[in-house]
Amino acid sequence: MDQGIGRVRNTGREAQVEAALSVRQPLYTPEQRLRRDASRWTLVQGILAPLQFLVFLISLGLVLRTLATGEGLAVAHASIVVKTLVLYSIMVTGAIWEKEVFGKYLFAPAFFWEDVFSMGVIALHTAYLVALTTGWLGTEGLLLLALAAYLAYVVNAAQFLWKLRLARLDEARRRRPEDRPLGAAAPAMEAAK
Repeated sequence: MDQGIGRVRNTGREAQVEAALSVRQPLYTPEQRLRRDASRWTLVQGILAPLQFLVFLISLGLVLRTLATGEGLAVAHASIVVKTLVLYSIMVTGAIWEKEVFGKYLFAPAFFWEDVFSMGVIALHTAYLVALTTGWLGTEGLLLLALAAYLAYVVNAAQFLWKLRLARLDEARRRRPEDRPLGAAAPAMEAAK
């Protein structure tokens, strides 16, 4: 009985998402979708994003261990530096990808708010590097700054995952025959004759 209710709830959520999708513009125009699919930077982003998340998880564990026990400080700092370098890599290649797909290095309308928040993530990671090299903060302050940067990263990653979900829903909607404009069905019908 609960499974039936769960299905109704899921159908309700799916209907809400569908309604929201029908009101908003698709994430990509057909031309942008072609450029996205043809860009080598799409693959690079697809590799760097999960790599960054893995580095984040390892580093987070090391930072929390150091905060809890006081041990492993050098390894925790090294992991934060590696996480920051991976972040810089994904940001630079992401800007190149955005230029290829949308014609702008940053702040294309489709990813405007994600890019705005990314600037905050970069600022926090960079502040950590500056504080580490200048001795501006003590050990606990450095690690807490790293945790703040990581929290911002998690929020930003969720933004991008949401956009990935929207893009997949757009693609599924685009492929459904009943959602195609009338003119789009005509060539297929003519070919079938």
